[in-house]
Amino acid sequence: MFDKSKEIPISADHGGYEMKQYLIEKLSERGYKLIDMGTFSKESVDYPDFIHPLAKAVNDQEYELGIILCGSGNGAQMTANKYSNVRAGLAWDKKQAELTKQHNKANILSLPGRFLDFNDAVEIVEVFLNTEFEGGRHNRRVEKISQKS
Repeated sequence: MFDKSKEIPISADHGGYEMKQYLIEKLSERGYKLIDMGTFSKESVDYPDFIHPLAKAVNDQEYELGIILCGSGNGAQMTANKYSNVRAGLAWDKKQAELTKQHNKANILSLPGRFLDFNDAVEIVEVFLNTEFEGGRHNRRVEKISQKS
């Protein structure tokens, strides 16, 4: 079970802004401590400007887990995965959120802000936060994810 006293950064572009705001409200009501890293309006912005700071913070172990959003979830995920200690997984449903954590040890969840029901997104985040990495045979695979030069 995720320790709700831990802070969870969340960031989005304009395509994920409304869902981000909803997630902050609903998850805060459930006891989670979300840190809003922007964007702070529906005005058009470039998603990397808001995803890089969150991904760097997770990469540098300032936070254990993070949540990112953009319209499709893809651009946000691609940006976050540029960091060697980040394993960002895109999830459109609870099973994907569960598997990306169990099998891939994802530490950032990417959501498609324009394609999910907001209540479903809350459930997806809770599954992600409360699923444990299985380890075992998945350890060696996870160790091979980061490309070493």
